[in-house]
Amino acid sequence: MTMTPQATGLKIMVIDDSSTIRRSAEIFLGQAGYQVVLAEDGFDALAKINDHHPDLIFCDILMPRLDGYQTCALIKKSTKFHTTPVLMLSSKDGLFDRARGAMVGSAAYLTKPFTKDSLLAAVREHTAGQAGT
Repeated sequence: MTMTPQATGLKIMVIDDSSTIRRSAEIFLGQAGYQVVLAEDGFDALAKINDHHPDLIFCDILMPRLDGYQTCALIKKSTKFHTTPVLMLSSKDGLFDRARGAMVGSAAYLTKPFTKDSLLAAVREHTAGQAGT
């Protein structure tokens, strides 16, 4: 029943309407030993979050139906998940986008396309202290 020490079973949710981005994130995170939960949009994510209890969430900004800002705000309003770090994913790297992300409670902002190193560094930075619990 022992977990590998590198990732100790942390669960990470990736919300993105691009199957390419979801697949890239799943490969990078899976290779590092993390459990990965994928969601196609905000509604899909909100339906899955209760079942999976992710330790960290990556959330795309530009999505149909419910955008990343709305999705992040809803997660942060939840009493159960308000402490879960939400990192915004976007192809736009503007100051306004970063500020708006911070206003809805996102912990950080990652620009797409991301590299394996930048994705894993963001996970390590925002899950420090959660591993091995």
